[in-house]
Amino acid sequence: MKYITVSELKEKLNQSEPKVEVIDIREEYEYEDDNCGWKNIPMAQILPRVNEIPKDKEVVFVCISGKKASAIVSTLERKFKLDNLSVLEGGYTEYSQS
Repeated sequence: MKYITVSELKEKLNQSEPKVEVIDIREEYEYEDDNCGWKNIPMAQILPRVNEIPKDKEVVFVCISGKKASAIVSTLERKFKLDNLSVLEGGYTEYSQS
């Protein structure tokens, strides 16, 4: 499993043509409270909506702390053989404090 730091993610997102997509797996009410405009697919909906995960670019999964994102990335890598996924270290909490 790959991890990405907040500074690495910000650098990738600031490129003129970002080759990364961020999927926020927090619950809708958490996302609505505070978000960065990333795609929101709550954790419970990830598997039924797996076809929405791009396969042609890096996809970073974000939750509050990084623990749930790690679990979902592990499942996706195992069940669907996806190898373009990573987890934001420290999750949304760390991102929002930077």
